[in-house]
Amino acid sequence: MSQHVSLTRFLIEEERADHINADLRLLIEVVARACKTISVAVGKGALGGILGDAGTGNIQGEAQKKLDVIANEVLLEANAWGGHLAACASEEMDDPYPIPDAFPRGNFLLLFDPLDGSSNIDVNVSIGTIFSVLKCPGDVQCVDTQAFLQPGSSQVAAGYCVYGPATTLILTVGHGTHQFTLDREQGSFVLTQRDMRIPEETQEFAINMSNKRHWEAPMQAYIDDLLIGKEGPRGKNFNMRWIASMVADVHRILTRGGVFIYPWDKKDPNKPGKLRLMYEANPMSFLVEQAGGASTNGRSRIMDIPPTELHQRVPVFLGSKKEVEAVTDYHRKADQA
Repeated sequence: MSQHVSLTRFLIEEERADHINADLRLLIEVVARACKTISVAVGKGALGGILGDAGTGNIQGEAQKKLDVIANEVLLEANAWGGHLAACASEEMDDPYPIPDAFPRGNFLLLFDPLDGSSNIDVNVSIGTIFSVLKCPGDVQCVDTQAFLQPGSSQVAAGYCVYGPATTLILTVGHGTHQFTLDREQGSFVLTQRDMRIPEETQEFAINMSNKRHWEAPMQAYIDDLLIGKEGPRGKNFNMRWIASMVADVHRILTRGGVFIYPWDKKDPNKPGKLRLMYEANPMSFLVEQAGGASTNGRSRIMDIPPTELHQRVPVFLGSKKEVEAVTDYHRKADQA
């Protein structure tokens, strides 16, 4: 029975099937252990003294929460000595973090958003950790930013951990998307859903409607057609859900379908989007595509985008395949008009 399959056993089975090698298996286990540590800190809330601002900012100029900093340190420390990585890159740090010379190095690169949705920390809404794994393309002793600038299609593993009523790990190594739930009594992740599938069609969308006046015309037209409902061109009624925590919104879509959209807007026209390609869009796109969904930037597949910088931003449209195709078609037709 799948409920008795631990993450470790699952990864060993994947290794035996030649889907991953031993180093990648061990790397994923290290990341999972770090997520368990972060889960404990999140669970303590105000009792742990981890709420509120840290008084610092990240490279994007955003105020960091105390738990942002703690989660980042947990992931760096956990992965520094394992011998599976050449370097890490974090949304919270300007530059890549090479594995210290005192420790052995492997041939993988790890990128992570240590605490996605951190604006929700203080109000006890589900937040999470997102991670992506790439192969190091060159000398593991000399890793620079360029080594990380690989398209999402080059990922060998990706996942996220949601810290909510239950702590849930969602993982892909390129052979389906699978869900593990933390058994708090045993202290281990247990497989609770193998081969998650996103329904191709949906009547649910997730978007920050307060930004509508700042969107491009095709984005406004798409949402207007959804809101007309059954009497409109889409011929069905839609519901809106918006948590403002990407891991929570995407987790809902992986569980029951829907479409998550964070489009470009003209509030800051110099920014090509809100979400980070390397830390959020690529790993989530990998997970969603492996579950039968789709992911674009409104015009083209996200995982085909060649990265030009470590903290690059993109618009994101992901979820149920036919709905992502529909909203992408609105943008493509507008471009051709």
